[in-house]
Parts: sequence; C-alpha cells; structure tokens
Amino acid sequence: MTDEERMSYETFVAERRAQIMELVGQAAARAGRDVSEVTVLGVSKTVDVDKVVCAWHAGYAGFAENRPQELRRKAQAIAEIDGMQGVRLDMIGNLQTNKVKQVIGIAHLIHSVSSLHLAEAISKRAVAGGTSVRGLLEVNVSGEQSKGGFTPAEVTEQLDELLALPGLSIEGLMAMAPAHDSAAARATFSGLRELRDELRVRSGLPLDTLSCGMSDDFGIAVEEGSTLVRLGRVVFDPAYPLGV
Repeated sequence: MTDEERMSYETFVAERRAQIMELVGQAAARAGRDVSEVTVLGVSKTVDVDKVVCAWHAGYAGFAENRPQELRRKAQAIAEIDGMQGVRLDMIGNLQTNKVKQVIGIAHLIHSVSSLHLAEAISKRAVAGGTSVRGLLEVNVSGEQSKGGFTPAEVTEQLDELLALPGLSIEGLMAMAPAHDSAAARATFSGLRELRDELRVRSGLPLDTLSCGMSDDFGIAVEEGSTLVRLGRVVFDPAYPLGV
C-alpha cells in the first residue's frame, strides 16, 4: 500500500472498530454483562501483514489465523515491526497432528483442540519442548456433518483424560454456529455455555473462555456468554456490511 492508501485504510479500520465495539457493548448490556469480559480478535487469515498493522494501530491487540504456516509467517513478520513483538496470535483453524509442532511456541491460544488424539499430540509436543500450551476444546454443538470437533457427549466422556494430559491447559470451549441462521446460532451458543457450566461442575475448573461468534452473529454470541469473538471480514473488508 502507498502511504495514502494506508492512511485511508487505517481510518476505515478504526471507524469500523468503534462501531463493532459499540455493538459488542450493547449486546453485553442486554445480557447484564460487562463489556470488559469480551475480547475481540481480528481474524487475519485473508489479509496481508500491512492490513494487520493497520488494525493494530486502530486498537486491535490480538489476531487469529486458521493455517499453521500462515500463523508462522505472520508471527515472523510482526516480530520485525517496532512495538508489535508482543501482539497476540491465536490458532483457530483445523489443526492436523503433523502440524502441531508449527504452532507450539507461537500460538497464544489454540481454539481448535478437536479430538482426544489431537490433544494427545499437542501434549506430547509440549512436554518434549518443555513448555505448556493453552487450548480450547472445539465442540460441534449444532451437530452439523460439515463441522469437526467433539460431540457434547464425547467431551463429557473424555474430560478426565483431556484434563490429565501434561503440557496442555484446557481453558474453555469453542464452537461455530450454522451460517445465516440467527435462531440456530443462538441455540449453538447457549448450548456451548450450558455445556461449559456442566463441565465446570464435573472438573472443578473455571473454564472461563468461550470462543464463539463471527462477523454475522457476534452480537448473539456476546448475549449468550462468549468471551472471545472472532471477526474477519467485518473488521478488514470495507464492502462487508455491519448489520449485527
């Protein structure tokens, strides 16, 4: 981008962020929540580093990627930019066991721990590297065939095994809702919260993090208890309407 293009784009991202945060605040208020309980991540998977930098200047402190190689590329580029060395980068996409090594030590939080097998692979790599990985259990609350993740029953059945894995700290749950269906989205998000509440009782752990809500449904997600919303096109694309 030219300097003029960068300034124009940064102005757009800042203005759009103010609108997004106003909507997040309104949704939190409707649910009797404090807006400080909600973190907004910019999903940067479709944009270049220049646009990530613009979003950082506009006030976003964390971003998310859905491919391990892109997570590493962005992390390497950001590390060379003054002031951005500590910027949060999360892994939100499907993670194969043979790619686990690529994200450990880079991802602040892995949202997509989608099976016991994957959790075991993360644990093994974390222990071998002498580190600890923060993760969320991805749950297919809606039951859609096209979505991965644990079923609610599997999470309940395998919880003790998951929590016993060394090097992996389970901090909550993640889910994706059916697209373009607000009623189904609400059912998904409320179901995730209710499952988390049940698992809290079983485990005695806070499991405070609920990662749910994207560009089309983040208001509903905040109303239903989301603490992490993952926003991509609504953050970065001027042509994308803000209609939540």
